[in-house]
Amino acid sequence: MTQDWPVAELDPVRRMRVIAAATPGVGYAEKLIPAPFNTVWEAASDLERELPRMVTDLRSFEITSARGERMTARARGRLGQRARFDVVLRPGWCMMQSRFLIGGMAAVPEAGGTRFAFLGGLRLPGIRLLDPVLRPAISPLALRPISRLEQRLRAR
Repeated sequence: MTQDWPVAELDPVRRMRVIAAATPGVGYAEKLIPAPFNTVWEAASDLERELPRMVTDLRSFEITSARGERMTARARGRLGQRARFDVVLRPGWCMMQSRFLIGGMAAVPEAGGTRFAFLGGLRLPGIRLLDPVLRPAISPLALRPISRLEQRLRAR
């Protein structure tokens, strides 16, 4: 006897919302960008050029190896910090994780443009305890990289 189990398919932005809700210490924002999906994702997925423009604390982001959709990267901060990131990059989806940081972007076509989501935060021991205080403070900051991307797209 076989049973049909319900299946819940989530698009990349909805999946990013779930990750944001389940991950303590992250800020999350999403916005409808009035540009075609291909234009938005072409810019956002150019991690080496666009990510440092979107995240102003980042001086550089260099892909050090790539195997299909899985990559490793080296990030350098404005104050000299360094981190090695594991990255998964596919159309409409990007997750980046280092020892102490997590970041992500997602995009889906939507009427009027592209729904774009950005997630960023800390991965520290005990962060779950601080989450109720941190989340309201850092969530508004997650909208800034989206706004910077949107400005760059307008300038093109």
